[in-house]
Amino acid sequence: MTLSPALKSLINPQTKQPPKSLRSPFYSKKDQSLFDRSPQRNFVEYNRLLFEYCRDSLHQEALNLFLGIRRLGLPLFGSTLSSVLKTCGCLFDHVFGRQVHCECVKSGFARDVNVSTSLVDLYMRTNNVEDGRRVFDDMNESNVVSWTSLLSGYARNKMNDRVLELFHRMQVEGIKPNSFTFSTVLGVLADEGIVATAVQVHTMVIKNGGEVVTSVCNALISMYLKSKMVRDARAVFDGMEDRDSITWNSMVAGYVTNELHMEAFETFNNMGLAGAELTRSTFVSVIKLCATTKELRLARQLHSQVLKNGIDFDHNIRTGLMVAYSKCGKMEDASKIFSMMREMKDVVSWTAMISGHLQNGAIDLAVNFFCQMTREGVRPNGFTYSIILTAQPAVSPFQVHAHIIKTNYEKSFSVGTALLNAYVKKGILDEAAKVFELIDEKDIVAWSAMLAGYAQIGDTEGAVKIYRQLTSEGVKPNEFTFSSVINACTAPSAAVEQGKQFHACSIKAKLNNALCVSSALVTMYSKKGNIESASEVFKRQRKRDLVSWNSMICGYAQHGHTKKALEVFKEMRRQDLEFDGITFIGVITACTHAGLVDEGQQYFDIMVNEHHIYPTMEHYSCMVDLYSRAGMLEKAMDIINRMPFAASATVWRTVLAACRLISLQPHDSAIYVLLSNMYAATGHWQERARVRKLMNDRKVKKEAGYSWIEVKNKTYSFLAGDISHPQSNQIYSKLEELSTRLKDAGYKPDTSYVLQDIDDEHKEAILSQHSERLAIAFGLVATPAGAPLQIVKNLRVCGDCHTVIKLISKLERRDIVVRDTNRFHHFKEGLCSCGDYW
Repeated sequence: MTLSPALKSLINPQTKQPPKSLRSPFYSKKDQSLFDRSPQRNFVEYNRLLFEYCRDSLHQEALNLFLGIRRLGLPLFGSTLSSVLKTCGCLFDHVFGRQVHCECVKSGFARDVNVSTSLVDLYMRTNNVEDGRRVFDDMNESNVVSWTSLLSGYARNKMNDRVLELFHRMQVEGIKPNSFTFSTVLGVLADEGIVATAVQVHTMVIKNGGEVVTSVCNALISMYLKSKMVRDARAVFDGMEDRDSITWNSMVAGYVTNELHMEAFETFNNMGLAGAELTRSTFVSVIKLCATTKELRLARQLHSQVLKNGIDFDHNIRTGLMVAYSKCGKMEDASKIFSMMREMKDVVSWTAMISGHLQNGAIDLAVNFFCQMTREGVRPNGFTYSIILTAQPAVSPFQVHAHIIKTNYEKSFSVGTALLNAYVKKGILDEAAKVFELIDEKDIVAWSAMLAGYAQIGDTEGAVKIYRQLTSEGVKPNEFTFSSVINACTAPSAAVEQGKQFHACSIKAKLNNALCVSSALVTMYSKKGNIESASEVFKRQRKRDLVSWNSMICGYAQHGHTKKALEVFKEMRRQDLEFDGITFIGVITACTHAGLVDEGQQYFDIMVNEHHIYPTMEHYSCMVDLYSRAGMLEKAMDIINRMPFAASATVWRTVLAACRLISLQPHDSAIYVLLSNMYAATGHWQERARVRKLMNDRKVKKEAGYSWIEVKNKTYSFLAGDISHPQSNQIYSKLEELSTRLKDAGYKPDTSYVLQDIDDEHKEAILSQHSERLAIAFGLVATPAGAPLQIVKNLRVCGDCHTVIKLISKLERRDIVVRDTNRFHHFKEGLCSCGDYW
């Protein structure tokens, strides 16, 4: 027989014996004495000793003895070859194993059932799957051990389909599975999530009496826990007579995985009471549990115990302790463990430290650790990149992106999703879209993140396109998908019907009652002028978060339903719910729109004194607006003077102090227009001309006034004096008709809203062609009589248009909703919901 170079080196060419360093303690006493006697009379003893070495896992000693037997030319038994083949499998030595296979063929033992089974096991262990299958198919006879060896080999090589196929064939051929068969098959079924078949196998286990075998019960427990069938796992556990450490560890780890924390703690405690051995696996699971539940005291006790047991050097235990201390806010303790790891520091331990610092708000330290890790040559993994990308603004997504490309992680779905999230948060949608396209296997998280990006910038069209793409590719939307796409439908340019369609889709998917979806629906309907639908969704919510309550308060406030807004707030107080700053912005805004000055001040005081919410610039702006609208300018100025920080341009704009605004925001066109309008309204045309010249000199452009209306699921936009619409002749004809009817109803144009030095006739013509009037005229000619109209305008509605729209609602018997930059105006039968606090 030809020996491999590695095995030749085991034999001393002079003594013809293995080197002493490789001999077992038994070799020098037992087998040496055997070799000293007549070999022909002792070959049975050699084979018996070889079998003992294999049984006791003394693999190197077994090889030494086999080489001695071959050197002496002694006869071989099938058991001899079977034993040495098992040894080759345990040592993963397929080269010597193939040589022994040749010896099996030469000696006529190749088809011996035990030898063949050992050959199958050898090839499967050394990843030579096809050779193993070939040996199995050539067997004259096979038993359950042979079948299980092949089946286990497929499982070991992650060929689960073949495992299940082979298990089915076993049953057809009448081979009765043993405990090892059941354990292997149950493990595969758990990995594949084929619960129904696993339950059937459990039935077979019971029929075959396997429920008394500890290893089979352990496999059943593991299978049920992986399938989230905790009660079934517990039933198996409770029915066991003999439990080993694997049994207890499976239960503890399973409870942790299924987030049943109290059950995990109880089982761990019972494990100690039962005297079961606490293994490294036990400590890893329970330390992870301490991290999840932030049980610092138990984490310290476990730390002491692993020190006593001498297993504190275990890498998984150390990393687990670092995570536990980090989650409990004890970064000093985590850092001490990390510093002691020295050469054992790998990407997992580095990432644990980076994550810990981020969780505890030390963003700069987290970035420093990331930089140090890369300097020391430790290559980041996907989780490292996903974590460090959240460290904004301390890191730039562009810089991390460069690292990701270098390490070839760009196509990873977890890293790609984290990267596009980082770009989305920065508002860099072009880069986010590029990253999204490169992700190989896009999961629903990636799709939802991209959707959220488009929603964030108000790009309804982009969000809808992504939604249609994901559904066409067979991806099932989740609640976050619907939340994002519905949020995208709140944009001013979004069609009203789009939001309704996605509401219908969420109902069909049975996700409309998910909290994030229902909250998004409340916001969407409020912002799209359908406060009644928003209210209906709000009433049906089984559970409400702060977003829902705030959306309802702000929605009622913007729609002029002050009383309802305050009723929602009072209900929150009755339920003793938490408030935030947005809650009070909505409440004070409601008071502002109704002229409730004292009530607004009262709610501001409640916010500060009772709920200890620190007022922001927006809160002060609301208060200034409250007093300014009521003509109480001295109080408005008093608030500005008492503010703990310099007033923003928005605050000054509220009290029309435009001279100071220009110095604050020299490129804000609204400021110049405000000052220009003030001069024009008082007839100071030269001063107005100077402001206009200043705008030209500074290249500041005035924002054009646009209005949008949706008709038959299509959105149309209008600019003042616009004649580009295909039906412009009908639109202007309708405006002329309305002009006559309006004057007959007593309307007199308020030309003070035309801030140009021209005659009144031209001023009237300009007023009649404001963008919102064009949109309304188009709506009147393009929709059936009595149908409601909804207009969106990017600027504030002027007072003259406000008067005109009130009259149109009465003359045309139409409900008209106009959303401008300030609020919603519901016009009905000649009245407006704002009570003329427009």
